[in-house]
Amino acid sequence: MQTKYGSYQIRINGIVQGVGFRPFVYRLASEYDLKGWVLNSSAGVLIRVEGPDEQINTFARRLVEEPPPLALIRSWDINAQDWSGFTDFKIKASDDHEQKVAMISPDIAVCAECRSEVLNREDRRYHYPFINCTNCGPRFTIIKDLPYDRSMTTMASFPMCPECQREYENPNHRRFHAQPNACPVCGPHISLLNRQGQEINQDVRELFKAGYIVAVKGLGGFHLAVNARDAKAVARLRKSKQRDAKPFAVMVKDVETAHKYCLISPPEERWLLAPQAPIVVLKCREGNQLNSDIIHPGLNTLGVMLPYTPLHYLLFDQDLEILIMTSANISDEPLIIDNQEAIGKLGQIADYFLVHNRDIYNPCDDSVLRVTSLDTPLFFRRARGFVPRGIKIDDGTKPILAVGGEMKNTFCLTRNGEAFLSQHWGDLNHFNNYMNFQRGIERFKRMLYVEPEIIAHDLHPNYQTSRWAKMQPGVKLIEVQHHFAHLASVMAEHNLQGEVLGLICDGTGWGTDGAVWGGEILRADYTGFTRLAQHKYVPFPGGDQNAKKPYRMALIYLYAAFGEEVFDLAEQFLPQLATEEKNIMLTCLMNNAHVLRTSSCGRLFDAAGAILGICSINQYEGQAAAELEAWADPFEKGHYGFDLYAEQGIWQMDVLPMWPEMLAEIKRNYLPGRIAQKFHLTLVKMWTKTLCKLRDETGLNRVVLSGGVFCNQILSNGLYKSLTEEGFKVYLHQQVPPGDGGISLGQAIIASEVYRGCV
Repeated sequence: MQTKYGSYQIRINGIVQGVGFRPFVYRLASEYDLKGWVLNSSAGVLIRVEGPDEQINTFARRLVEEPPPLALIRSWDINAQDWSGFTDFKIKASDDHEQKVAMISPDIAVCAECRSEVLNREDRRYHYPFINCTNCGPRFTIIKDLPYDRSMTTMASFPMCPECQREYENPNHRRFHAQPNACPVCGPHISLLNRQGQEINQDVRELFKAGYIVAVKGLGGFHLAVNARDAKAVARLRKSKQRDAKPFAVMVKDVETAHKYCLISPPEERWLLAPQAPIVVLKCREGNQLNSDIIHPGLNTLGVMLPYTPLHYLLFDQDLEILIMTSANISDEPLIIDNQEAIGKLGQIADYFLVHNRDIYNPCDDSVLRVTSLDTPLFFRRARGFVPRGIKIDDGTKPILAVGGEMKNTFCLTRNGEAFLSQHWGDLNHFNNYMNFQRGIERFKRMLYVEPEIIAHDLHPNYQTSRWAKMQPGVKLIEVQHHFAHLASVMAEHNLQGEVLGLICDGTGWGTDGAVWGGEILRADYTGFTRLAQHKYVPFPGGDQNAKKPYRMALIYLYAAFGEEVFDLAEQFLPQLATEEKNIMLTCLMNNAHVLRTSSCGRLFDAAGAILGICSINQYEGQAAAELEAWADPFEKGHYGFDLYAEQGIWQMDVLPMWPEMLAEIKRNYLPGRIAQKFHLTLVKMWTKTLCKLRDETGLNRVVLSGGVFCNQILSNGLYKSLTEEGFKVYLHQQVPPGDGGISLGQAIIASEVYRGCV
């Protein structure tokens, strides 16, 4: 039978640049003796191939089914071409003339082969802190534009030496076309500086052992590091950074060390060892020899990560196995990425500075996640290792810029059936965070080659994001209610169509009636929502002050539950509440003097934390809720009373009956852990009962759970189990945070659907 020959063009889109895709294509073509070429283009990877059709079919199948481990193919096509008569197979120079639809790879933890080299005395890169290959190393944090070539990165100023160039040009070497390839001869280098910026010749590990604080420049920004076993040094770091209670994350030498300090399940270990190398929140092992009151006060969990750059591996030795590794920013300001800025801003905190001369172009904080009882990831922060990887959405989505919320901000750009969330920007009330947010938008627009037709923003008129959106010329604006965006973000993750019920619980969101929402059940699809149930409103005098002072929320709930008995109860249960502040608040409450109202579940947690004496002042966002979860006794199975009734067409979920029962148990000296657990289980019971009633009314059986409250594992696990037993189909976040770091995804999807319905 005569062999049939053909000539074809193959185009592959996705994360296919910076992940070893071209050398993979080259080796595969060589295996089948095919001729042609491969190149990076702004549209992805472009391949021309000629040879026997049977061989080409197998070649094409393996391209898609067996790509390099870090590649992500979103789409591909193959088209017949005229015969060109190629005589070999080449990797050609990149082409940036096509429409830019390629995707940039996130930063990737150092691979096992590179890690072996950095620790091998015989290797020419022994102890070199910038080892990488096509399977690992910096990507997003150093790239300025596509296509992904060295000239488009912050490695452009480091020409390769002849030996590195030979590796780069050798198709059989794993550094073939590795754009950040470098060695001690030609690449970046580190310097250890004192506070005056003078270079010193000391072993940084000995400084850690002596109790010094070192600012370490990493992939996406600086960290402040100190020996985690040195309680005095950790306490000095906490005091110097003015971080009174927020938990520190740690970096451990290896996964065996992690097991010494924490209880780790197989799925949690897989995440620790994953190429993304996130901080994984783990249950602490009792008696682990760490001073928990200094490292993670009030919590029974610890954020742990493994070294993810060669430099990090060089910070440890036999006597130094665990370091505090916390982002080097001041008072919620942005990450510090510049050497001189670090010395200027951190000079009163860090004793020494371990810096390098490779610039960071895109700042990117560590990602933080927890593994749920379903073995799925729950993100607290989605950043390094995941950004800017796209999330698959409906192909018909318009080019949208969704600007997110005010706190824990991320923005989202959509393009060609994908949503690209930015890294974490923090609180945009801080000017420098706001400036980074704006710069980030311009960079994402340039990298993705997209100009949005629509900007989606929160309903709250005073958010910085809303104000910024309204200043942009020539675009259509779409306002999206905060909790509706939360709901849609879960739907988008799971590609849900049609109507669902959504239980959305968080701290604050501007409601359509001018109240502060935060405990709602909505009926919704992407085009609109109806509010079916809410936590019963309580007065909210003082607004944002209440989020910082849980004892104020406790007073509000005591007044709502007990009326004028509150005077005696406040004296007994709220010793932190000053007389003057109490009198002012009670005057407002009793006179109903133009006070806001709130259904916030986050503020309910604050009230419970304060009344139990667990947390009276939030020194970081969500502290009372986190500590209440940590205190809860898992062996307690009871719950408190609540009411459920309809009022003006909306079901009222009323927790006021709970308060007399709680106070009675406190007076009888019940353990706070038992009360904390019963508080959690009361909410699970109340929400389950309400959703069952709403299913009877609406016929809807799918429930999505979102909002920062569902970072709480007692609630999310308990509610998932309870609702599943009732026959509901339940959907939780797995790709973006349930808190405000995920709402830009929901805003984008809603805006696209609303716009589509208007044209």
